[in-house]
Amino acid sequence: MSKRNPFRLLWGACLLALSLLLGLGAFAGSASAKDYIIGLQCDRSGPTMNVGPFLCKGFHDYIQLFNKKNTIPGGKVVVMEIEHGYNVPRGVEAYERHKAGGALTISLYGTPHTVALTPKLTEDKILGTSPGFGSAAGANGERFPYLFPAAASYWSQAASAIKFIEDGWKGDKQPKIAFIYYDNPAGREPFPVLDDLQKQLGFEIERFAVPPPAIEMRPQVLDIARKFRADWVVSHLFGRGPGVSLKEFARMGFPRERMVGLVWAGGESDIRIAGWDTSEGYYTMQFAHVGSRRDNLNHPLLREIAAMYQSEGKPLPEEMDLSVYYNRGVGIAALHAEAIRAAVASKGTDITTVDVKNAMERIDGFSLDGFIAPIKMTPQDHEGGGGVRIFQVKNGGYTPVTDWMWGYRDVVLKHVRAGE
Repeated sequence: MSKRNPFRLLWGACLLALSLLLGLGAFAGSASAKDYIIGLQCDRSGPTMNVGPFLCKGFHDYIQLFNKKNTIPGGKVVVMEIEHGYNVPRGVEAYERHKAGGALTISLYGTPHTVALTPKLTEDKILGTSPGFGSAAGANGERFPYLFPAAASYWSQAASAIKFIEDGWKGDKQPKIAFIYYDNPAGREPFPVLDDLQKQLGFEIERFAVPPPAIEMRPQVLDIARKFRADWVVSHLFGRGPGVSLKEFARMGFPRERMVGLVWAGGESDIRIAGWDTSEGYYTMQFAHVGSRRDNLNHPLLREIAAMYQSEGKPLPEEMDLSVYYNRGVGIAALHAEAIRAAVASKGTDITTVDVKNAMERIDGFSLDGFIAPIKMTPQDHEGGGGVRIFQVKNGGYTPVTDWMWGYRDVVLKHVRAGE
């Protein structure tokens, strides 16, 4: 058995202690008291990769602008993105990593992920947003205190689609409405609101389920156009489904100007699948500004982002050309950043997740100069109002045909209060 040199042992212990101190110092520097971390979940490789890369790029760009403007003096917001490929176990793992990393808020991605993570948000007292997806019942802030849909839920979207149809309807009797939907829990979620509105208004409605992955729907479209003879179609499809449906309805000769898609059925990536000419006349529902491109930055906020890139000598990102999803990312990031800013203004630099949650509940009238539907949060309403705007596909782009609108809010809130 050889003897060990005590000086070598002492020197090794000192090196180990020094490395640990340096490691802790590096971690503290990346997540100091004045770094405010947002956890961003994203799908860049899975079934909704036609959305994730653009939405998440918009999110990052807004936060970069927010920091560049020194909106929180002496502090900055840090985005911790984790890509989960629209896989629920990976989404749960991402949540745990965000929590361990000190995230004050988490931008969720995906309805099944939101369902799986909602109990964890409450248990850990971390605010999570699910804008335009997730459970519509999550708008009930008393039952789900840390979940914020933060944009029009599927209940609000369905109600606004019916209001849009009813407001423009000129027939002698109530319209026949076909509801074509992706056959999963998210696709079926509007049913209770549609049932209530059917009883209240008297229109005829029939549901047409499209099994996942929604790339074959010729039988459903044939039934809608020839058998049911719908006056209007409300489309609640995701992924490649919207583009496939537009092709099929065009092939069947059904007028696209009698179709309105909910918020995941009308992005540029969807329209490109069908073709802009094929989609001409189609109405899309949005909760953020759309129709911009790098050569048509038609909103002041987008011009600010462009100026930021130009000041750094960088070209504008191609993702900006898919305005529907890029702009949603911008709007979602802005809401997270505003809640953190308001918490710091109220409580000082040493804020907690609970402080940010309480600040989010006090947001009132936030809209980024009309870039998103005006947000008014309360402890009871975490949807923020549920406003949407209707655009029409026209001349190779989007034309707004309504201002921000709220469809049958009394019916939606009845279900929100029930929390079911």
